[in-house]
Amino acid sequence: MKRIKIHDHYFEEFIDYSTIDLSIEKVATSMNKDLEGTNPLFLVILNGAFMFAADLLKKIEIPCEVSFVKLASYQGTQTTEHVRELIGFNEEISGRTVVVVEDIIDTGITIDKVLDRLNRMGAAEVKIATLLFKPDAFRKDYPIDYIGIKIPNDFIVGYGLDYNGQGRNLPDIYKIAEH
Repeated sequence: MKRIKIHDHYFEEFIDYSTIDLSIEKVATSMNKDLEGTNPLFLVILNGAFMFAADLLKKIEIPCEVSFVKLASYQGTQTTEHVRELIGFNEEISGRTVVVVEDIIDTGITIDKVLDRLNRMGAAEVKIATLLFKPDAFRKDYPIDYIGIKIPNDFIVGYGLDYNGQGRNLPDIYKIAEH
């Protein structure tokens, strides 16, 4: 098992890239079927979802559009429970099918804010896609339409996820180690 150090914490390899890629393939296959004929807008939540979105969208075979918003809710290894909008919503949403693409859903606070905003903007339908889902941390009640991998409530880095700015570039996902 690979072990790395980022800042003041050690992390152990948790999910390798081949497992990630297989889960993305399953999500894309479902989307290609479910969203056929809708010309969806994929709304990617930055920074964390950039790697998932890039790999996912290469597997999407239907006509679609892509846009980005940048939100922040973490400081260090903890959620702040406050979502800051750093780059806003710039696309016409009214009457559209929107697929929110997120790297990880844990408490659900970030996506809750996004759903509220998209509904106020008049989206016809909103679907949620996440690479990783922490069911034990989830505190909301909205449905998550596409889940790549369910994971325990561990702090993780890699494949777009960071710890204080570091680790996003790792192709595999690592979880925080006890020692």
